[in-house]
Amino acid sequence: MINDNDSLTVLKDVAMSAVIEQRRRRRWGIFFKLVFLLYVTGFIILNFLPIDFTSTSLGKKHTALVDLNGAILPDTATTADSIVSGLRAAFEDKDTEAVILRINSPGGSPVQSDYVYTEIKRLREKYPEIKLYAVCSDVCASGAYYIAAAADAIYANPSSVIGSIGVLMNGFGFVGTMEKVGVSRRLLTSGEHKGFLDPFSPMSEWDKTYTQHVLDEVHDTFVARVKAGRGSRLNDTDPNLFSGLFWTGIDAKRLGLIDDFGSTGSVARDIIKNDNIVDFTQQQTVLERLAERFGASFSKEIGTMLGLNGSVSLR
Repeated sequence: MINDNDSLTVLKDVAMSAVIEQRRRRRWGIFFKLVFLLYVTGFIILNFLPIDFTSTSLGKKHTALVDLNGAILPDTATTADSIVSGLRAAFEDKDTEAVILRINSPGGSPVQSDYVYTEIKRLREKYPEIKLYAVCSDVCASGAYYIAAAADAIYANPSSVIGSIGVLMNGFGFVGTMEKVGVSRRLLTSGEHKGFLDPFSPMSEWDKTYTQHVLDEVHDTFVARVKAGRGSRLNDTDPNLFSGLFWTGIDAKRLGLIDDFGSTGSVARDIIKNDNIVDFTQQQTVLERLAERFGASFSKEIGTMLGLNGSVSLR
């Protein structure tokens, strides 16, 4: 028979067990919340905040590396701002012996390319003791070669694609399609040429002439930059040198578009004499990558399909 004291003892034990279990659950709850908070904090620090992992106090002489990988366009990973930021950090580091700009790009915006070209020239003048070498991997064409021409020397693989010193503007015309389906264009403007290159209207001879004038001016600037960068190394006796054609690394060397064959490793080891390579390439945050993928890229593709992206391109 259970007496009152035994009942009280059992109740106390049950109550204590409940309290202990509640405390245990609370502690585990706090623990998991702290772990989650640390995870979120680390994620934010690593992906959202601009952190420079290339310390200026590395304490050891090195070859600085900046990657130019992809089309040179605004609102992408390879903008002029990101390339220039990496180059500035590389030149300003007190332990940098030389800089390698590793290029794998078909080109892009002439404005973006000229910005990088001009900044390279400025940095080379400001830090004359630091050489900049362009190393071309698979492709270094058009706007990418525009940039490479600013380097002290250019190296490539014999099978690299080099050159394409030309300018293009492309788009679509839907006039014939509209006529077939019985759709007429209603375009009202307050300026004589405000509807210039409208894809739903016929292209006039004036449109063609003016567009060609714009392309020729951009091309002339491109050619002038290449000549200024390469100087007497260019073998400009070939009439196709500035025609927009691209070349293999073998032909590019013959034409003076590159100085020699080489890779990032061989240039660091054999030319710079320092194969301790430190990467100064600016990295995108997660937010920037998401914005690029779902924002600018989407609008660009829609514009391309509709023939509305009539921008000048070094590609």
